[in-house]
Amino acid sequence: MRKSLFCRVEKIVLFLLLVLAPSAPLRAEEPSGCDKFKWPIAREQAALAAQDKTRLAADSVLAAGAAASVPLAEVEQTHFVQQPQRAPAPGTFAAVLKLPAPPAGVYTVSLSAGAWIDVIQDGVLVAPLDFSGAKNCPNIHKSLKYHLSAQDAAIQISNAAAPEISLVILAQ
Repeated sequence: MRKSLFCRVEKIVLFLLLVLAPSAPLRAEEPSGCDKFKWPIAREQAALAAQDKTRLAADSVLAAGAAASVPLAEVEQTHFVQQPQRAPAPGTFAAVLKLPAPPAGVYTVSLSAGAWIDVIQDGVLVAPLDFSGAKNCPNIHKSLKYHLSAQDAAIQISNAAAPEISLVILAQ
């Protein structure tokens, strides 16, 4: 009797493993190549590739419409306006930039390399309207669209692998 009960339980467990395993979420491979972005990125890519980008100091004021090279500090040394939505990993780099009140509208915030971006206005995290990114695309790795109001904003960059990144904010 015990042996037959054990066999039934064993079969049920095996059945559940076979049925449920394929339904487990799989990590999607990051798209590769500039043609994999959801929208045209030529303006952002050209701005990030420019040799005459503004070089900002940490905690600087950033101007919408101009690309900037941003030095990043160790994440443990960065004083965020709000805790980043994705917890910063130890040993990564970060910065907080000020964006003076832009005209209200939709903007892309684009980065040259992988990192996390948080945009904060009036003490509230601004949710991105859309996100696009791809590896193996020169000078640009990710671009997010935000609807910004005509208020000062904080741009938080975190989880960057290197101590410098380029950033551009362009009106749509």
